[in-house]
Amino acid sequence: MSDVNKTIQKWHASFKKGTDFDSWGQLVEAIDEYQILARQLQKEVQNSNSSDFTEEQKKTLGKIATCLEMRSASLQCTQSQEEFKLEDLKKLETIIKNILSHNKEFPFDVQPVPLRKILAPGEEEDLDLEEEEDAPAGAGSTEAFPPRAPGTLLPRLPSEPGMTLLTLKIEKIGLKDAGQCIDPYVTVSVKDVNGVDLNPAQDTPVATRKEDTYIHFSVDVEIQRHIEKLPKGAAIFFEFKHYKPKKRFTSTKCFAFMEMDEIKPGPIVIELYKKPTDFKRKKLQLLTKKPLYLHLHQTLHKDN
Repeated sequence: MSDVNKTIQKWHASFKKGTDFDSWGQLVEAIDEYQILARQLQKEVQNSNSSDFTEEQKKTLGKIATCLEMRSASLQCTQSQEEFKLEDLKKLETIIKNILSHNKEFPFDVQPVPLRKILAPGEEEDLDLEEEEDAPAGAGSTEAFPPRAPGTLLPRLPSEPGMTLLTLKIEKIGLKDAGQCIDPYVTVSVKDVNGVDLNPAQDTPVATRKEDTYIHFSVDVEIQRHIEKLPKGAAIFFEFKHYKPKKRFTSTKCFAFMEMDEIKPGPIVIELYKKPTDFKRKKLQLLTKKPLYLHLHQTLHKDN
């Protein structure tokens, strides 16, 4: 079997694995599988040295990557304008399996994902080796930074008698190379003990100010569930992301989390951990031995 056929077989197996997880309701696993496959397809599309596929076939692979991203977004309910259904995604199985001979119209009106991408979980490790040598902010051509959409922050939920709502002000984050981070923002999500989303994730706007080893956000995030309704073992996650112009994607640099027993009014300082983000909190590795942290301020709103 040729290398290209082996690659297609691998993609098909990954696609099938993702849709199986999806149909069994194992959404975290499905999202991981979809995002990693989308990333692999995009790598192939962007590889100008590869002559395994025609330009038309690459365009089709890019569109399949878009559909995988759309289904993944539907499962996460974040900024998903309209739902992309599992039965629609399944229509693409024969296309990916027979990509070399496929010559029909693509079934959905979508465009290939643009070059600037957020990487799938765990995918950043192998592409991020020169973390320390990255060019300082401002180096190179400015057209490499298309403007980011403003943060997707949601308003506070309506109050309910006897229930408590939490507002988290993200004050600042301490990083040794704070000044070099381009377009830094934080994704806030609430996960259960198995790492499954309990609310839509929210992105802060890009940080307003950097000084020394700090990036300042000073932004309020409204947690989208009453504290009393959060299940045992839940946690609030903060993923710090920044744009890498050399590689043209947005990367997670580190993450932090807050567990339920840490919810109390006033300031709190929490540790930063190395990526990839471990939503199950099983293999945690501190980012640095230096005293650099995420600084938050909590406000509780209780309707008596």
